[in-house]
Amino acid sequence: MLKQKISTGTVHKTPIDVQDTLISKPKFLEIWEDITPLSRNEWICWIESAKKLETRERRIKIMLDKFNKGERRPCCWAGCSHR
Repeated sequence: MLKQKISTGTVHKTPIDVQDTLISKPKFLEIWEDITPLSRNEWICWIESAKKLETRERRIKIMLDKFNKGERRPCCWAGCSHR
């Protein structure tokens, strides 16, 4: 089975769990593909900076909730230090 190509950030590649979530939710995949590479980079870095699996899963849910509300970047986060 071919894996759907998901856009990456400016520095970070989109993690498999985020890809799987986006592929299973086409509405959010469309938003993901519409945001800038810098925005995608910040989401990826924010999600990957979680130390616990539970936090990472919660952050993915928060990302989807924010997308649903029209927000395109993580809020209240200093941003990716890797750019």
